[in-house]
Amino acid sequence: MATAPCAAFGGVLEASGERVSQALLYQRVDFLAQLSRELTSALVASRRDEASLEVLAAGLDEQGEKLPSKGWMALRRLDWTKDAAPAAGVYVSDRVRRGAEEYAARTLRLALHRRTVVAAVLATWPADPFRRTQAEWTALRALLPGGVSHAEIRNRTRQVRAYLAEHGKLPAGVCELEEPPEIAGQVLLAAMDRQQVTLQRVDAGLARLRVKLPLCAAPASGREWAWHVIDLRLPGTVAPDAVLHTPTLRPTRSGRIAVDLPHSTPLAAVPAAGHTVALGFDWGVNTLLTGTVGRLAGRGGATARVVTDGRPLFFDATAISAKLHRLRRHREHLATRRDHYQALADGLGSPPPPRLG
Repeated sequence: MATAPCAAFGGVLEASGERVSQALLYQRVDFLAQLSRELTSALVASRRDEASLEVLAAGLDEQGEKLPSKGWMALRRLDWTKDAAPAAGVYVSDRVRRGAEEYAARTLRLALHRRTVVAAVLATWPADPFRRTQAEWTALRALLPGGVSHAEIRNRTRQVRAYLAEHGKLPAGVCELEEPPEIAGQVLLAAMDRQQVTLQRVDAGLARLRVKLPLCAAPASGREWAWHVIDLRLPGTVAPDAVLHTPTLRPTRSGRIAVDLPHSTPLAAVPAAGHTVALGFDWGVNTLLTGTVGRLAGRGGATARVVTDGRPLFFDATAISAKLHRLRRHREHLATRRDHYQALADGLGSPPPPRLG
């Protein structure tokens, strides 16, 4: 499965056929995104602690049964969703809550890997934080999960070292070490059902999204929500036979609606022979490359299946991107100074002619 950015152009109120302008459509999508963001932020804040992360890491509910793979279902099984509710007097449907709860569950689950790495670093904290001995490296590697890179160990060590320098003690865990994550204003429509969203492919280059949007920032009842029909222009990377999946909506700072549209292309059956380990990558928008390792299990036929440990692999270009942003700001600052000096020079006019003695 891959994710493609789509352009949303035009919106129509389904009940009346009234055309909705791009600015008004953006505003209503932003209303929904902010309602979802408030619910997600409240839920993450209430459960971002070591005890809750331990429960998620175990993957079992109070009865010892395995938690569902869908995040919103897992949070409801744990009875955590009561900690997040809309503001008084604001009406939000159960489907919208599902999307917010799914985003919260993904955010909390993403912290589990960082939590494991930080716990290993703290448990084997070296005598010299700037240089580990061979024995200290061996002890650390024994506690770390497989595949942790040296760069990740270095970054976490620097993070703990900075905390130690500021507070004079080691943190108790990742929740004390890091600030709560920033919750973006986006809507995970995939967690909702047909009573909130539908998606239909019209032709090779067009898809039609039906989604129920609020008509104001704080809808007081279901009457202040309405079905909107939005046409999506598909990029050329989406094959005509690709299966479209429910997208994620993200209002951007430029006033446009970003639509992250997952899609999958059917492939012919591959014989279960030869290599038993494969590496798959997804070229996305928010993350350039996301991959995972799959292993073929079983003896072939109906028993053959692909299994994975579920740990994603990312291409991290954060440092390069940060440097590019710094260079851009520096260039803009220099250009501003140049224009300012040019304006001052133009105001002085031509220099007077030299005086002859």
